[in-house]
Amino acid sequence: MEIRSTPIQDVFELYPKVFNDARGYFLETYREDLLAEKGINTRWVQDNQSFSIAGTVRGLHFQHAPHAQAKLVRVVTGKVYDVCVDLRKDSPTFGQSHGVILDSAQHNMLYVPEGFAHGFSVLEDAVFSYKCSNFYNKASEGGIIWDDKQLDIDWKVGSPILSDKDLALPSLEEFKQQTGGGL
Repeated sequence: MEIRSTPIQDVFELYPKVFNDARGYFLETYREDLLAEKGINTRWVQDNQSFSIAGTVRGLHFQHAPHAQAKLVRVVTGKVYDVCVDLRKDSPTFGQSHGVILDSAQHNMLYVPEGFAHGFSVLEDAVFSYKCSNFYNKASEGGIIWDDKQLDIDWKVGSPILSDKDLALPSLEEFKQQTGGGL
């Protein structure tokens, strides 16, 4: 597995080795030892999976401490544009985002540490799977509005399908005021 650094510290793109033959393929989707070599010693406690139709945008979501979550995300079928936004109060990359296309042909993944908002747009109908480092806690959920002008994220979809909940999320500036500057 190749683990690539990104412009945002502690965010990594993972590209597994895929072994193809006449029967299909095999790959490892998680290797604790290889992640540990990059300083990622995350304990995973929950796996989630969703299905979304093309044109959907989900996010940008996070969990407040003490229920903050790191995530290891991937696409089982289809293709998404996956985005994380640094919300760590003292981070030199606070408010910066990183996006990558995750698709079932590449089997690539993204590691999103605690202190980040996360979301994705669906480029092809997709089954999305992710590991979480903490259990979901409804009272701790938060988010940033998907189309925040300051973030200026190109979601790569026109006329996105959004939930009412995601449409009501605060801007990055409102989030900073609500949290005293970040997570």
